[in-house]
Amino acid sequence: MGENRKTVAVIGAGIVGVSTAIWLLRDGHDVILIDRKGPGEGTSHGNAGLLASSGLVPVNTPGILGKAPKMLLNRNEPLFLKWRYLPRLMPWLLPFLRRATLEDVRHRARALLPIIGDSVNDHQALAEGTGADPYIVPCDYMALYRDRAAYEADGLNWQIKRDGGFDWRELEGEAVAGYDPALAGENRFAACMPGHGRITDPGRYVKALAAHAEGQGARIIVAAVDDIVHENGRVTGLRAGGDTIACDVAVVTAGAWSKTLAGKLGLRIPLETERGYHLEFWGSSVMPKVPCMVTSGKFVMTPMDGRLRLAGIVELGGLDAPPSRAPFELLERNARAALPGLTFEKRVEWMGHRPSMPDQIPVIGAVPGVTGAYLGFGHDHVGLTGGPKTGRILAQMIGGKTPNLDLSPYAPDRFA
Repeated sequence: MGENRKTVAVIGAGIVGVSTAIWLLRDGHDVILIDRKGPGEGTSHGNAGLLASSGLVPVNTPGILGKAPKMLLNRNEPLFLKWRYLPRLMPWLLPFLRRATLEDVRHRARALLPIIGDSVNDHQALAEGTGADPYIVPCDYMALYRDRAAYEADGLNWQIKRDGGFDWRELEGEAVAGYDPALAGENRFAACMPGHGRITDPGRYVKALAAHAEGQGARIIVAAVDDIVHENGRVTGLRAGGDTIACDVAVVTAGAWSKTLAGKLGLRIPLETERGYHLEFWGSSVMPKVPCMVTSGKFVMTPMDGRLRLAGIVELGGLDAPPSRAPFELLERNARAALPGLTFEKRVEWMGHRPSMPDQIPVIGAVPGVTGAYLGFGHDHVGLTGGPKTGRILAQMIGGKTPNLDLSPYAPDRFA
């Protein structure tokens, strides 16, 4: 590459950071991948494992302001709040609620489609030649409803998907169990969507990608980054673990921990964490053959290597509070209702942090006024899905190329 070759420090080794590192290596750059815990140890380990290509509809849809208080007071609803955290939540929560309009929902869908709409192919292109490709399984994706009336009440969701170019077939009554006998429970209606996928072990998948990056010359460092050094408007290095690491470019892909580092670059970004929970049933007696969204409980159940993973729940409570018990209990109750006769050998619990922006659109792009600084985070519920495309876009920008899409919806300074 000659003079275009750069030393790039990627901060955060989840799916977005590892994807960025691999595409940078393929473009001929020198890469440092640095993470406070190591590759694939955070949300990229604990997500639902679903490649949700059609996941265009945000959490903040019209009517949420009226629904949320009732949900918070109902132990069977998948929304929880650490009430002491509410004052700190307001800079995110108020603009989040203001964007719960039909216009904003459609804007978000248009912005997300180029990032997640072809996710299976994006993951396959990323994983080609890395040894991680066996973890990727193209498959259908099922949305389960108790009956047709519940499906029809969810019309906005399906209209947005159709506008995005997605299609599905309807299954009703015995046809649901006919597709998959494991689903012979309380859900008597389903929408079956082709063109999706699953990752059979998300944590190992990201670790395998990172190991490939290391084998291609990436330097992996386990440390927390304290600061991004920039002089005369240009990035010169990072400070981590008491050391200064020289680099030409710094890319912040640290998920829910990105806000502080963005602040070091002069940006006040209203990033929050939606605390997500998962349960794993190892040796499960019931195993759906494809990922299923159980709409009554707003959780996804995904078949994985050796276990069934249930993931969902939104809890608002910041980065520091310990896990709550109620979300785990709700996930298990809902799973038993959806999968009659469920037994298992071992139960594993996990709680992690989805990085969420008020408009439910990720931050992707260069930092204004600081040459060599880039951001890529804020994918809320579709981080695994959109990680490879985000990483490719960032690598293109760093290499001086112009990605073939409008980047303005993802602008880092859009909340300035």
